[in-house]
Amino acid sequence: MASSKVKIKVSSAFKMRGLVLRPEASRFLVEVLVSVSDLELEDVIERITDVVEKQPLTSNMIELSMVESAVQECSQSCDETIDHVFNIIGAFDVPRYLYSSERKKFVPIAMTSHPAPRICGTARDKAELFRERYTILQQRTHRHELFTPPVIGSDPDEGRNKFQLKTVEALLGSTAKLEEVIVLGMITQLKEGKFYLEDPTGTIQLNLSKAQFHSGLYTEACFVLAEGWYEDAVFHVNAFGFPPTEPSSTTRAYYGDVNFFGGPSPASVKSSAKLKQLEEQNEDAMFVFVSDVWLDSVEVLEKIHTMFSGYSAMPPTCFIFCGNFSSAPYGRNQIQALKDSLKALADVICEYPNIHKSSRFVFVPGPEDPGPSTILPRPPLAEHITEEFRQKVPFSVFTTNPCR
Repeated sequence: MASSKVKIKVSSAFKMRGLVLRPEASRFLVEVLVSVSDLELEDVIERITDVVEKQPLTSNMIELSMVESAVQECSQSCDETIDHVFNIIGAFDVPRYLYSSERKKFVPIAMTSHPAPRICGTARDKAELFRERYTILQQRTHRHELFTPPVIGSDPDEGRNKFQLKTVEALLGSTAKLEEVIVLGMITQLKEGKFYLEDPTGTIQLNLSKAQFHSGLYTEACFVLAEGWYEDAVFHVNAFGFPPTEPSSTTRAYYGDVNFFGGPSPASVKSSAKLKQLEEQNEDAMFVFVSDVWLDSVEVLEKIHTMFSGYSAMPPTCFIFCGNFSSAPYGRNQIQALKDSLKALADVICEYPNIHKSSRFVFVPGPEDPGPSTILPRPPLAEHITEEFRQKVPFSVFTTNPCR
């Protein structure tokens, strides 16, 4: 395709996202894309703009360096071998996205003004948790067929089956009686025995004397769709229900292949043809989960011996050992006892060369293993405890609880 036409397509694609290319960035993209076929050009441009948007942008002006890094990321072909598709994602490595109401998409937390997550949060973090939950539920509810506005020129009967979400602020600002109102909000009890519905715009008192509840468990601090009528600063609820669920296929149709799950791949591996092929080629692959593995117990080690001997002819892909790893997890010798127990387990694994060479070992700490009291998520076992084991069993991962 001629470079002039490529330049027009590139410029239009970025303008559609509210972005403006610097002249040198535009020239670079034209040079890169001029050799791309007409059939693939639009897809390639879309992938590049998606990667650019994920970068921490400070303005809508796109510099050359940003475009270069985006092109480099798009051109990297991820070698989806077993080492790449099998990943343990710790609780502190899970990617965190926030929904941007202005951009109508999820953006990485690094692109926002939010501070990085910490184990010991502040009072603001609790409020942000519920605010983010509300925003996610609101955008999902607005997409549901019952809440999408009717298409202009459609059958008038279609509009009768549609509903419109109201905010608490809209109710409080009305002096007249409002019939058949639906509000998305969180149930709270601000005063003893009096329940309120809360959203980011305000709170409103509820009258639940005639409320009917659809199936489900309703508690304080849960988000509901409340249907009823409003008068004199009180919302008289006729029915409670939960926000509608949404299948992943619908979510993917709106947000593409964003990797919400985590791992090294920039895109969701669920849509990876190579991964699907690997799964089909390895129908006999096994994951073995074992919980409360008391490594200081002779009986447990004997059972592990028996398990390994049974699997040695066909080693599983992975063994997942979950704590607690000690039958008596307290005392001044706890750390040393655990190190000795792990060393004994490593010796057992080395007795089975096929398993030692082919299987991976994942260790998830239990609530009474060494760590910061009962705080969740629990960090991995300390490196000085696991160092000898990792030297003997290279394909081992000590991760957080919970993990993916």
